[in-house]
Amino acid sequence: MIERISISSFRFFVAGKGFSLRTTGKYLGEAMLVGFVTGLVVVVFRWMISFAGDLLLNGIGEHSSVSSLSKGSVFTNAFSSVEAFFMPQRWVLLFLPMLGALSGHFLISRFSKLENARGTDSAVKAYHQNDGYITSEVIPIKSAASVLTVCSGGSAGFEGPVTLIGAACGSLVARVLRLTVRTRRILMAAGLAAGIGALFQAPLAGAIFGFEIFYSSSDVEYETMVPSFVASAVSYTVFAYFYGWDPLFAMPPECVYNSGLRLLPYFVLAFVVTLGARFYIMFFRGTENWFQRMKISSAKKVILGGLVTGIIGFFIPDILGTSYSLIRACFSVGGKESFSNLAPLSAVGLFCFFLMKAVATSFTVGSGGSGGVFAPALVCGGSLGAAVGLCFKSLLPDAFGIHPAAFALVGMAGFLASAVRIPMTAIVIVSEISGNHGLLLPAMWVCGISFWLNDGWSLYRSQPHSRVTSMLHG
Repeated sequence: MIERISISSFRFFVAGKGFSLRTTGKYLGEAMLVGFVTGLVVVVFRWMISFAGDLLLNGIGEHSSVSSLSKGSVFTNAFSSVEAFFMPQRWVLLFLPMLGALSGHFLISRFSKLENARGTDSAVKAYHQNDGYITSEVIPIKSAASVLTVCSGGSAGFEGPVTLIGAACGSLVARVLRLTVRTRRILMAAGLAAGIGALFQAPLAGAIFGFEIFYSSSDVEYETMVPSFVASAVSYTVFAYFYGWDPLFAMPPECVYNSGLRLLPYFVLAFVVTLGARFYIMFFRGTENWFQRMKISSAKKVILGGLVTGIIGFFIPDILGTSYSLIRACFSVGGKESFSNLAPLSAVGLFCFFLMKAVATSFTVGSGGSGGVFAPALVCGGSLGAAVGLCFKSLLPDAFGIHPAAFALVGMAGFLASAVRIPMTAIVIVSEISGNHGLLLPAMWVCGISFWLNDGWSLYRSQPHSRVTSMLHG
């Protein structure tokens, strides 16, 4: 009798009402496959970035020799224009971004039809308007073009390309397996999440990104949620096997939230990053529209955009490439020591860096260069946050315990939430890339306020406001 009851219970558990392996495990195997494929592709992509960066920006351009941030000082010689004219490295950096962007453009126009492949924006558009279809040639061509552009000094990031590359991997897996259109969209989103989770070494943030990025409001794509978690976990594991498990940046352990007095300064920070995000969006959109109205060839547009970036980089070399040196300066011990000088010029220099980074990114990407605007948003938010932190540290008493590095981290999160419309991703990604989970509460506070204040503004044109306004669901 006991044996019969056990067998009956087992059958009910496996196939009875309320549980079905076919339903519960739907997309599980496919999502794991997408994560594995995307992880391998991102490993190769990361190797290409390292190789090209050592060869171009740090090799031919000798970027580290003219960078002020890499030496642990903040803007000590950023504007030394007279000295710059006598440095041959500066003249190389003047033209290197233009040559790299032109090479990437030639690669795309010659070997593919990806003129409008704009990274994350294209992936979001493919999800809503193109049944999740992304051509597989995106994977090698977009990878190489982005590496050439950014590793030669173009002011952009790799998250846009890796988002589109991951989405292309998901779309390719669905086509190879001859799955339905609905499944292809879901796997495309899972690949998008897997790409971010691996390259940024932030698997949870990548997974959240995979269902949050598709709308500019607080709506999410709940169908892509579980596949995104699975794919991001697998891709991160594959990537970490080759590149290690440490976070992308390191941060001082003393940067924690342990005083309610700091909510007021963080409230001010939310307003500052919201205004900064609006400027970033307006300038980028305006530059993009200006280039679209220009009646010249796309190659000449890329040349012009690269030349403007090179001119800015001639005087401020740290704006070239990803500018992760600024984040490291904010988070590292050297950065902390440099922030001990509370002269107003330091905050002004950080604010000027934000302006120049926004301008250079707008000309690099807005002209048609291959790169993303997500990573520059991180840098812009970090510079604004550090500037606000410096001001409050000089104005408020020690009882507030203001640490500029903490404001830099929270500023990065708030800027992303405001400009890219991904508050949950922003809160998690800054914690994962820094290894610091002690600032979750102020990140939640700033992200919530800045996301609410900037409603209706987004860097990505293809984001519908909500599921109701989406062509897919409407």
